[in-house]
Amino acid sequence: PIQSNINKFINNGGFMAQFGFVRAFLVFIGLIFSFSSAVQAQIYNGTTLKPAPLSDLVNSIKPGSVVIIGEMHGLQPVHDQQMEILNAIKATGINVSVGMEFFNYTDQSIITDYRAGVIDEAAFLKAISWGGFEFGLYRDQLLFGEMGLGINLTRDVTKVISKQGLAALTPEQNKLLPPNFTIGRDSYRQRFFQAMGHPVPVASLENYFVAQSAWDDTMAWQTVQFQKQHPDHVFVIIVGEFHVQYGGGLPNRIKARLAQENLPENIVTVSQVYTDGMTEQDIQDSLQSSVEEGPRADFIMLSK
Repeated sequence: PIQSNINKFINNGGFMAQFGFVRAFLVFIGLIFSFSSAVQAQIYNGTTLKPAPLSDLVNSIKPGSVVIIGEMHGLQPVHDQQMEILNAIKATGINVSVGMEFFNYTDQSIITDYRAGVIDEAAFLKAISWGGFEFGLYRDQLLFGEMGLGINLTRDVTKVISKQGLAALTPEQNKLLPPNFTIGRDSYRQRFFQAMGHPVPVASLENYFVAQSAWDDTMAWQTVQFQKQHPDHVFVIIVGEFHVQYGGGLPNRIKARLAQENLPENIVTVSQVYTDGMTEQDIQDSLQSSVEEGPRADFIMLSK
């Protein structure tokens, strides 16, 4: 059933992940997937599929780079890996700022106040109406580096789109969409429907894909705006895994918007794969490139 596939999509980094009604589901997932973070991740080059040291990933990054890290939501070792990457980049002396899917760009003044200690954590979470995930999994990333940014679209807008379509948005809600909003490319759209259990597009899911695309394009817009203003920073984005895979969602929209601004394309993608319960064949399959879209990511990190 469609709803069943949507629920499965949540923990793989789909757009429904922020909705408040998934809280109980996420707690359940967290109990199932609780494990020790002491096991060091395996890193693979996404093109050669050969093991690679973390230094290879870090050495591919320079001032002006955008680093997109895809995650399986709600898993502590996945978040530990993110901090490992962030600290390794910072150790090179480059300015690092972090953009996060889990916070809206309209709440930036509140985020800035929280980072500056103007408001405490309780007031911050209340002000942004936080819900869904354990905030402790994202606190360190949000507080890391030179700046921490919310880059996503507000959930009230995506809810309307997913249920009723773009035409149902109010004028005020339309203003929150990125300029020249563009829906994701065809191969990404096809993979989205396949993830939902439908080999061909179905009308009942079309609006969900438009909402997914609205998140991607809003995050891309906010990323490019930041890079225009801070070309000496590395901008690290923490986002759900599906948005990153095979470059079809967020990376594709960032590339398009960088090209529109005549800005250099310095994008490094990192896919995080949680392997607990996977067979060796499952793991090998997860590393493989897509015929339609290419490598899963520039680098793939495995953990269990």
